[in-house]
Amino acid sequence: MKALVTGASGRFAPHLIRELSSHGHEVVLFSRKRPDDEFKDYEWVAGDINDYESCYAAIHKKGFDAIQNTAAKPHPTDTPGSPKYDDPAFFPLTMQTNIIGLYNLLQAAIRSDVGTFVHTGSNCALGHGFRFSGRPFEIKYLPIDEAHPTDGEDSYSFSKLVGEQLMESYAKAYGIRCYSLRSAGITNAARRAEMKSGTKPITGWSEWMFPWIASEDLASAHRLLMEQAASIVPFGAYYCNNDDTHILEPTMEVINKYRPDLVPLIREPLEGHATLFSNKRLKAVVGWKPQQSWR
Repeated sequence: MKALVTGASGRFAPHLIRELSSHGHEVVLFSRKRPDDEFKDYEWVAGDINDYESCYAAIHKKGFDAIQNTAAKPHPTDTPGSPKYDDPAFFPLTMQTNIIGLYNLLQAAIRSDVGTFVHTGSNCALGHGFRFSGRPFEIKYLPIDEAHPTDGEDSYSFSKLVGEQLMESYAKAYGIRCYSLRSAGITNAARRAEMKSGTKPITGWSEWMFPWIASEDLASAHRLLMEQAASIVPFGAYYCNNDDTHILEPTMEVINKYRPDLVPLIREPLEGHATLFSNKRLKAVVGWKPQQSWR
């Protein structure tokens, strides 16, 4: 298959490029900046997903079977008073990139007969992470799966959820097969080595709930959805995280110590370091299985 990888100069994209190439797919790169020298022999198209014309020029009449979208703004930019997430110079950037940028790519794709669109989403679509109101996220049950209610408070979480809804609407209206991977804590080999040597015991509960995913395993999920798109449902948003957490302590030990109120909400055993975000749907749909470990 021939695939355009957007955000090709980003941190995750190199893993996806290697994954697709190693399985025989033709890959073209699309990004604002020139990708790493490792990929100097690949065709590269300079462009920004926030510019529809550059998206259209990159995609139209190029014979792509799929778009693999990794381009995104990875956090909110518009939270009043937040030292880290309040940037007056770039208030619209998260919404612009993650919604309108995605829209631009989808528009270019359907006008160019692209059959499949795979997107690096985020488990922040749930709304559990950036809680600026002080009102805690209400966990209805554990482990959390794709049917769990969402409750976002910030532009990033909202943009990721709306992005999924946008892709679903395009799948229904235009027949393009669209998939979003709700990833969290994307971790390369160097970071996993740091985790193995430097992870310390936790001192409390985290609203993020301790998920992680190896870059290589996220890349394989992207590939499998692209390869199997013709034989699965035309739209899906899937949690894509490792089977375990990124902390030292066993999961039930953490819940019993810091959140005993959650015990009655557990619907299946959380053995060992079991994740609190179920990845069963992705496994069932395309046969995906994480291969990497930080332990």
